[in-house]
Amino acid sequence: MSEEKKPPKQVIIVRADLKMQRGKEIAQGSHASMSFIAKRLEAERYEAAGYVGPPIPGHYKLFLKPIEEEWLYNGRFTKIGLAAESREQLLALHEKALAAGLESHLITDSGLTVFHGIPTDTCIAIGPDEPEKIDAITQGLKLR
Repeated sequence: MSEEKKPPKQVIIVRADLKMQRGKEIAQGSHASMSFIAKRLEAERYEAAGYVGPPIPGHYKLFLKPIEEEWLYNGRFTKIGLAAESREQLLALHEKALAAGLESHLITDSGLTVFHGIPTDTCIAIGPDEPEKIDAITQGLKLR
């Protein structure tokens, strides 16, 4: 009997050492989660049809890998929240994920409301991708 394929997931890793209020953590994690899709959106242009100029408002193309499309359209949007103990650990996880060929997006807060004007790396989102690939990077981290 073959093991059933696990659905894709995304992991959001938040720095625990910052002791952010829950709302701030949620906002930063949301930025990270959306970052993968926002960076894939391309404003649609019609240069091929002779149109030259700014993007046409409201017209975008979205390019997704099959695993990302499955995550987006399966209706689950599975996300797991984990904790990093420091900025160094967060950045190491980010680099390790990128080196493994995974989507990983680092969020740096501007510092306007909480971090006294200092831009601060707050979290990353890895994936969406196959759980086994992400787990190889995030194993041992605590749930947040």
